[in-house]
Amino acid sequence: MTTMPATAALAAAQETGSPGFRDELLAAGLLIDTGEDGLYGRSQIFEDVVDRLNVAITHLGADQQPEVLRFPPAMRRTDFEDSEYLKSFPNLAGTIHSFCGNDMDHRRLLRALDDAMIEREDDRADDWMAQQKPTRVVLTPAACYPIYPVMARRGPLPADGRTIDVLSYCFRHEPSLDPGRMQMFRQREYVRLGNAAQVMAFRQMWIERGSLLVELLQLPLEVDLANDPFFGRGGKIVADSQRALALKFELLIPLADPRGKTACLSFNYHMEHFGAIWKITCDDGSVAHTGCVGFGMERITLALFRHHGLDVNAWPDDVRELLWGDTGTRVADGLVALPTAPDAAQQGAGEHA
Repeated sequence: MTTMPATAALAAAQETGSPGFRDELLAAGLLIDTGEDGLYGRSQIFEDVVDRLNVAITHLGADQQPEVLRFPPAMRRTDFEDSEYLKSFPNLAGTIHSFCGNDMDHRRLLRALDDAMIEREDDRADDWMAQQKPTRVVLTPAACYPIYPVMARRGPLPADGRTIDVLSYCFRHEPSLDPGRMQMFRQREYVRLGNAAQVMAFRQMWIERGSLLVELLQLPLEVDLANDPFFGRGGKIVADSQRALALKFELLIPLADPRGKTACLSFNYHMEHFGAIWKITCDDGSVAHTGCVGFGMERITLALFRHHGLDVNAWPDDVRELLWGDTGTRVADGLVALPTAPDAAQQGAGEHA
């Protein structure tokens, strides 16, 4: 069941204009309606575009020689608790529960389930869930979260820090008819662990590289200072501090909402937050700083369909060449013109901070 009634969600979405684009995607078969707001299947064409984007992103960061790690879309509950995610975003978190009872409990569950199924789908009671207990895993809220405890167990970072390439499905409990705001979506991230200078240089480099990718895709973009959607009145203070310290920037593309733009990439500097939580240290014993660039894979794909049309064969030739042609050469040619070109970026991060 969604937290917002379907009629209210539809009215809100109609006000922003998002159902039009969503309906076009569903009618074209690019997204598959599951009956739950923000939860979609993807067609072969949609997935092919995502795969091609992933190839381009790999070329974009290849010179950084990142360690490639892949995790399932769930993480250990104790690591999630340690992350302090619930302090900032309790409304977005997703836990995983399972039946842990005996035969009698099972009979109670089935009776409650039978009672619930008498009602219409949207009106069903959830009494059967009383027999469910929390498991030792939760849904991953961001692709980088499983990385930090793993890095901590390895001991101090090498002198040049570490760069990690990670991709995962993520969950956010915010049902919506805006196709750019899914409950289950993929994040591709490059994560940097090191000293402050290394991480700041990394972020600046990826603001340039992320913008380059979107320009090569011939999409309109704007990079702007941003803040995360921290929860509650106290969250506003944290958000104001995040903006004052310029810790987060987003790359915005017009997507479904005509009144605003959607963040398709984010560039984040966490300072010592995760380093302190998991006791990740640099080679000199100081607390490690961390940062990441996050690519919203569904959102970039949706932006391509929004601005170039639903028929990929009719997309601009240069965009098709980037995605289905010689991707490596196209990306390499674009990187050469950047202020922090690959050769310069490999020399070390401090001089660019």
